[in-house]
Amino acid sequence: MAEVTFENVSKIYPDGTRAVSSIDLEIRDGEFMVLVGPSGCGKTTALRMVAGLEEISEGELKIGDRVVNNVAPRNRDIAMVFQSYALYPHLTVYDNIAFGLRLRKMAKDEIDKRVRDAARVLDLEPFLDRKPRALSGGQRQRVAMGRAIVRQPQAFLMDEPLSNLDAKLRVQMRAEISQLQDRLGTTTIYVTHDQVEAMTMGDRVAVMRKGEIQQVASPQELYDSPVNLFVGGFIGSPAMNLLEGKLERANGGMAVAIGSQKLELGEGALRSRPALKSFDGREVIVGIRPEHLEDAELATDVPAGRRLKGQVALTEALGAELIVYVNTDAKPAVTDEVRELARDAGAAQPAGAAMGDAEGAALIGRFGARSRVRTGHTAEVAVDVDGLHFFDPSSGMGIYDGTTEEGT
Repeated sequence: MAEVTFENVSKIYPDGTRAVSSIDLEIRDGEFMVLVGPSGCGKTTALRMVAGLEEISEGELKIGDRVVNNVAPRNRDIAMVFQSYALYPHLTVYDNIAFGLRLRKMAKDEIDKRVRDAARVLDLEPFLDRKPRALSGGQRQRVAMGRAIVRQPQAFLMDEPLSNLDAKLRVQMRAEISQLQDRLGTTTIYVTHDQVEAMTMGDRVAVMRKGEIQQVASPQELYDSPVNLFVGGFIGSPAMNLLEGKLERANGGMAVAIGSQKLELGEGALRSRPALKSFDGREVIVGIRPEHLEDAELATDVPAGRRLKGQVALTEALGAELIVYVNTDAKPAVTDEVRELARDAGAAQPAGAAMGDAEGAALIGRFGARSRVRTGHTAEVAVDVDGLHFFDPSSGMGIYDGTTEEGT
């Protein structure tokens, strides 16, 4: 096992395109680090530079104490798991797992021991004599994992290994990979576009955008304290509601005007974000996570100053909860970051735009299953104001204590 360290690492293609720009990142010995971001953000390029499959244009990359910029891939002591499994169809499961060890001229007894140990860990023992075509997608992914495990490398590199699996199997394999990495304790760099994978698997997560790292932190810290608008909008499912707002004094405290309505901020919001006071009378971008919205009929203890009204445009019953879209006269935030997030999500219209023929913004809320709101009816929505997020519209940075340092 070993640390993997990026020191001001960049990848610049001959046409001048900077796929990765000045990355500084230390991945600790035994850590599960996830690189996440939209398509084209540079996460796979960063991984391929660790593997030696992409040349490093600037900076230094270390595996352990060794600078590997000019070290051949086969000599880096890493193992890579690809999206496509990359199994040999004419070889059995046993031979696929053993393939790399045979190339190293390892002793036959040692190969057999490592293959059978890996098969036992991955529950592949009944399938060792089968060919890949006789396996399910999840079993093929386990074989690819087994081929990496037997090499006992200093680091595992995984490039979207679950993207070819169906939704149910992805959930199962997420848990299996996390348990396996925890058991082996091998330094792992995992690339994914799926922020749910990132949040559920990583010890820490590095969010990337346009070749640059936006924030590196634990999943919970990313969720609770996103450093900027992009991270806040990218992390969370359903995504954070992002609205134009204006801070102002109200009833001896502060409130944020959202369209024609106002939300009075509690002491908790001001205590955790003291810099809000310097934005008195100024425009801000307000972030509201769907789970911080509830049917006011179910949240009777929330005062009137912390409620919003709107027309229900759509409900989606999920059994344990109700996803509700509520049209309001608020304005959705429209910035370069918000547009990029909308494009990445494949949205046909600007993120947060009201549904149907209505103007304004649609708030997405996660209501309790007992909610009785109905499409077309006016609903009153209770807001957990202590969970609100605020961003500077000019810089996109989160408003906290007056500083905007990236998490590391």
